[in-house]
Amino acid sequence: MSIDKKRNGFAKAGILLIFIMFAATVAAQKPAAENTAAYIHLLKNMKIGLTANHTALADNKHLLDILLDKGVNVVKIYSPEHGFRGNAGEGETIAHSKDEKTGISIISLYGNNKKPTAKQLEGLDCMVFDMQDVGTRFYTYLSTMHYIMEACAENGIRLIVLDRPNPNGFYIDGPVLKPEFRSFIGMHPIPAVHGMTLGELALMINAEGWLDKGKDCNLTVIPCVDYTHRSRYRLPVPPSPNLPDMQAVYLYPTLCFFEGSPLSVGRGTDFPFTVIGHPDFKGKAGYEFSFVPRIKTGKIKPLFENQTCYGKDFRKSDTGNITEINLNLIIEIYNDWQRRSEFFKPVFSKLAGNSELQSQIEAGESAETIRKSWQNDLDSFKVKRKKYLLYPDFY
Repeated sequence: MSIDKKRNGFAKAGILLIFIMFAATVAAQKPAAENTAAYIHLLKNMKIGLTANHTALADNKHLLDILLDKGVNVVKIYSPEHGFRGNAGEGETIAHSKDEKTGISIISLYGNNKKPTAKQLEGLDCMVFDMQDVGTRFYTYLSTMHYIMEACAENGIRLIVLDRPNPNGFYIDGPVLKPEFRSFIGMHPIPAVHGMTLGELALMINAEGWLDKGKDCNLTVIPCVDYTHRSRYRLPVPPSPNLPDMQAVYLYPTLCFFEGSPLSVGRGTDFPFTVIGHPDFKGKAGYEFSFVPRIKTGKIKPLFENQTCYGKDFRKSDTGNITEINLNLIIEIYNDWQRRSEFFKPVFSKLAGNSELQSQIEAGESAETIRKSWQNDLDSFKVKRKKYLLYPDFY
């Protein structure tokens, strides 16, 4: 065999070995819920509350069922939008109820009851929190965790967060939220894409004094197994009805900004957050793709119900190398919109966490210039973030 052929053989073998090692690493990543030995002993002989939803799976089994099988005394369940087992539609009223499988009472954390009251927490010794986040400031499972931390701090209840990998945890981007833009879709002074898990964020929220009146939560975080911020973790179940697959999860940090515009992001289709469109783009070059939103689940009518929207389809776009929010796309769509004075809705600034992003786009600033304006705040955040990381970073 020639030297060149040997080299090629070694190269191919090396590539194969790297692929096998990568595949093994991906397969080895586990949410904390699967590592029962790390936390079950902490729950014995106590009355437990469980804050979770359909994403609280371990080896395809719901965490509640695992806890009960292990003899843990779960006395109450707390669940946000879409219901505890994930069978409620978008916007559907979630009332206090009972879990059909176990008969345990469920306290709804949706609507006006986002933070459990002292009465709703009566009798608990410890709260367990387990939900799958997607890595953006405006994805509200983070806000739910904040209110659970606050309620536990106020009522002297220990909180155990079972951490999960962040599917968008391999980059940081976007403006850092300013306090005056705080809302349920953005409660903390962190970037739009923060590169942290919920467990890491819980540590940050607690230590930075971000709970009401600087309260301190008796917090324990159980880490994931073999996760790093370089990992590309594929979610085993959709985190919510409008993020049905990994393409939507990867596109969400950019396309969610269009929720603050007149455009549809595909709610009411089988492919939400992978398309954008509007009826008024009919006939416009570059906007030939069309879709028709219809009620899929729940009772909330989607934007432009039963109307044909014309726009762009990103279902086959390459999301393998995403490392930033696609500002150029937001600027492009704004420039193509005829009635620019009507493009930005008030929620856009809540999503951005400031009023500057809208003003910068309206002023015609480039994506590069806008991103440079974030840099000092991002640099400061990255320094702060490192104090709370539980896993090797992506740089």
